[in-house]
Amino acid sequence: MKKSMKAVLLSVFVYPGMGHFVLKKYVMSAVLFTAFTIPLCIIVSVIFQKTEKIVAQIQNGEIPLNISTISSSLSSSSLMGELNIMTNVLLIVWIIGIIDSYRVGRSEV
Repeated sequence: MKKSMKAVLLSVFVYPGMGHFVLKKYVMSAVLFTAFTIPLCIIVSVIFQKTEKIVAQIQNGEIPLNISTISSSLSSSSLMGELNIMTNVLLIVWIIGIIDSYRVGRSEV
């Protein structure tokens, strides 16, 4: 398997930056790892905060234990805009990692 294809597959299926790591481009690998991990941690943190808030509201009886009510409570959150931005950042970093690992892998051949 060509190095460029191996790097692309690692970037696509394992984690952004893994392709650069295999190509021994450690600085770019660290940049992509970091640029992907920070928004991912923010997304997970926001989701856990929102989940804890809704669980507390259910336990206090403020929200009935009903799927449609819980769903509407989740979708009406003001944090959805922040999650959309972070999700777009993740997608952009991932695509940049894939394209750049292919470019770097091809230039080394």
